[in-house]
Amino acid sequence: MPKPVVAIVGRPNVGKSTIFNRIVGERVSIVEDIPGVTRDRIYAEAEWLTHQFNIIDTGGIEIGDEPFLAQIRHQAEIAIDEADVIIFVTNGREGLTAADEEVAKILYRSNKPVVLAVNKIDNPNMREQIFDFYSLGFGEPFPISGSHGIGLGDLLDEVVKHFKNKTEEEYDEDIIKFSLIGRPNVGKSSLVNAILGEERVIVSDIAGTTRDAIDTTFTYNGQDFVIIDTAGMRKKGKVYESTEKYSVLRALKAIERSDVVLVVLNGEEGIIEQDKRIAGYAHEAGKGVVIVVNKWDAVEKDEKTMKQFEQKIRDHFLFLDYAPMVFLSAKTKKRLHTLMPNIIMASENHAKRVQTNVLNDVIMDAVAMNPTPTDKGTRLKIYYATQVAVKPPTFVIFVNDPELLHFSYERFLENRIRDAFGFEGTPIKIIARARK
Repeated sequence: MPKPVVAIVGRPNVGKSTIFNRIVGERVSIVEDIPGVTRDRIYAEAEWLTHQFNIIDTGGIEIGDEPFLAQIRHQAEIAIDEADVIIFVTNGREGLTAADEEVAKILYRSNKPVVLAVNKIDNPNMREQIFDFYSLGFGEPFPISGSHGIGLGDLLDEVVKHFKNKTEEEYDEDIIKFSLIGRPNVGKSSLVNAILGEERVIVSDIAGTTRDAIDTTFTYNGQDFVIIDTAGMRKKGKVYESTEKYSVLRALKAIERSDVVLVVLNGEEGIIEQDKRIAGYAHEAGKGVVIVVNKWDAVEKDEKTMKQFEQKIRDHFLFLDYAPMVFLSAKTKKRLHTLMPNIIMASENHAKRVQTNVLNDVIMDAVAMNPTPTDKGTRLKIYYATQVAVKPPTFVIFVNDPELLHFSYERFLENRIRDAFGFEGTPIKIIARARK
């Protein structure tokens, strides 16, 4: 079931990012201890009172050279479009401003629940400064301090009251769901059209299965698929297309519902930082991944070009070393036939289970080949391993002390598991637990 989306909206310098960081916690500053995963965040997962939700920091959405008020308006409109609940942040030290009222006018038209937060109320003597904010018409203002964490519990209690059960179209387990993500103008729409235009594909549309999305079901060589549209680059195009970070917001909804994610790159332009950011979300979500280099027909090349480009991608996307890579042209359909087999492979590996006895044989052989590390005179002991989940494949290793399983040795074990069982196209997770 899709997670609710909460957006933090307000004029500049009211403390939106501080509140975002406080609610999200370590997820922002420590996303993953793997080189190449970007830590730049405007969108993250959070949890309050067993409610899981996604949260947007609109302060991170930059709108080029737009005038001051236009920027605020565009950021608020983007948040309204995406959010189920909006946290409207104001600055209690500065009092009510014309810019606050400008944001309020936009939010009135949203028909979304709005929870009003008055930030920078750092001590009880300042609480009288919230009364002016009643005039904004959003009910009781919540005095908070983002920097000190004061009042955030009451604020989030109110936010989660507005969560509603969101439903979506349920598909059979044997249907492979995949989406295409990437920054604007890498050719996602052309690639979707090329896939659906194949003679061996039977297509049907299902509209409205999720807000702003069209899921397209089709059959390829007897296998049923659903393309989950990242939905939305068509909508209010000028604002959204000029905001590269906005593509991340739309992509995350599609990622959440997918088994496999196609990370689409533009072969003509090469790799930019935004590509790594978007790919990082697919990896962190634990989905199967296929890297697709589109517009390969437009690249001047010789017999070494593809190999050199592939190595460049591997160097930039160290965290996606498991992902297969496909070079194609959506425009000419050249090499398009190589795509679907890689999607099927990634999906099968994403859902693969291995036998416990065989897994333990592999782990013990790995330990014999490369003995476990020691720390302060204590050696890591591995007793037993078992697979506890799929999508992505997740393994629990029982040890004497989980702190002794260093990242480098965990990587070594992951590589041995991959060597033995494949798992190309999917991340795998390893969890160390102390044997009781």
